[in-house]
Amino acid sequence: MGPAEIISGGCAANTASGVASLGGRAAFIGKVRQDTLGELFAQNIRAFGVDFETLPATSGPATARSFIMVTPDGERTMNTYLGACQGLGPDDVAERAVTMSAFIYLEGYLWDPPLAKEAFRKAAEIAHGAGRKVALTLSDAFCVDRYRDEFMELLRSRVVDILFANEHELKSLFTTEDFETAVAALRDMGALGVVTRGANGAMTVTREDTVAVPAFPIERLVDTTGAGDLFAGGFLFGLARGFPEKECLRLGTLAAAEVIQHIGARPQRSLKELAEQEGLAG
Repeated sequence: MGPAEIISGGCAANTASGVASLGGRAAFIGKVRQDTLGELFAQNIRAFGVDFETLPATSGPATARSFIMVTPDGERTMNTYLGACQGLGPDDVAERAVTMSAFIYLEGYLWDPPLAKEAFRKAAEIAHGAGRKVALTLSDAFCVDRYRDEFMELLRSRVVDILFANEHELKSLFTTEDFETAVAALRDMGALGVVTRGANGAMTVTREDTVAVPAFPIERLVDTTGAGDLFAGGFLFGLARGFPEKECLRLGTLAAAEVIQHIGARPQRSLKELAEQEGLAG
């Protein structure tokens, strides 16, 4: 076994860090315990320039952590302890942070703890009340299997305006093994679908159109942890600035390409500088 490292992570937190690295403003709402890992998490995400004001828990389970094993091909296996993050509730939703944001980005994993589900719904309600958009990432195919009917209802009822998914999650959502069938079903839902396809790039799906871009070239695949998170950060950064979907996709693939070339799920280089070097509006 190779060397071990302790690195801050968390899906939506990684996404917020990506937005900030591109030069955008981002805030994170999430629960940690007042302990060593909780302090490390808060320090790291704030160092990226992300606003993080959620009060830590002073009792109860420890801060969440995930043991991630990365194989030589860059793929990873995770064993996660949810801990304090399960205590996130509606009282933790900062209304000002939501109403000041162009988008709120919610994890499918929030559907596991009942309190977090309430926080999810409250944040979405506040966002729509302020004329903002709500984005949902499906998180993983197992999460989709657990809550498929509820996720579908969120789409049908227009609680979710933007859906992020990879190929496996999308096929799981629509219970099909055929990718094109899943894309057609997504198109009928009416939301903006944003689908990542690994080495095959990424695409947006709407009722009117499909836009696709190739994956951003890399020198060496090291660790795929955080690829989807950083892609979402790049895409939402562009979307918040009114960029065309194709440019949003390219920003997403650029951010994902950076994070998969090193260990850890947050950028090590300035994504803004990389975007400028590539002629993207970073």
